[in-house]
Amino acid sequence: MNRRAMLTSGFAAAAAFGLGTLRTNASTEKFEIMRSEAEWRKLLSPKAFNVLREAGTERAFTSPLNDEHRKGVFACAGCDLALYSSDTKYDSGTGWPSFWKPLPNAVGMKEDNTLFSRRTEVHCRRCGGHLGHVFDDGPKPTGKRYCMNGVALKFIPA
Repeated sequence: MNRRAMLTSGFAAAAAFGLGTLRTNASTEKFEIMRSEAEWRKLLSPKAFNVLREAGTERAFTSPLNDEHRKGVFACAGCDLALYSSDTKYDSGTGWPSFWKPLPNAVGMKEDNTLFSRRTEVHCRRCGGHLGHVFDDGPKPTGKRYCMNGVALKFIPA
């Protein structure tokens, strides 16, 4: 098998498992705030667009919000909906801002089976923007770790 055939078969396998395509949250679901791709691109930075609208992930330890310790609220960078209180933020050691509980009626969740794993995706319930994932290895009282992309959030000091 030559190199081109090997690469082609590798890309075909990746596409079959959903690895070669970008996932968007707004594909079939309806949210309070709906915008076209062009409108989102105009509103968001390229990195924020990649995470919020294409379910990308920022590199660990790159978000200034990981080190944000003031009192306040972490809101959706796409629609300004308050998502997490600073009272529920903690250092998970993962390199992403982490919380043990969202604010009431702030986030939605759905199963995410990309990258050969089963996870629970967390998105903004108002605009559908991808925020990150939730895991069952967090602190008490919930035991949850809402591992969020900092670029999907903005901090509003109290």
